[in-house]
Amino acid sequence: MDIELGIQNVARPVNFSTEQSADEISDAIAQAVSNGTTIDLTDDKGRRIIVPAKALGYAIIGSDTKHAVGFGAL
Repeated sequence: MDIELGIQNVARPVNFSTEQSADEISDAIAQAVSNGTTIDLTDDKGRRIIVPAKALGYAIIGSDTKHAVGFGAL
């Protein structure tokens, strides 16, 4: 699942991929925003992404489709 988090007053978004489902990501973000806590997510390499909920500008939760690129004879 590809995720993009826009942070207020930061020019570049935070982009990462995770094994979590769209529902899990959405629930984690919604809960953090409603409670005023931090958004704590883990990417597919095991790194933790922690963002204060008050600093979140937007979140784009993308597709979980993995694209394979290959060069071969058809």
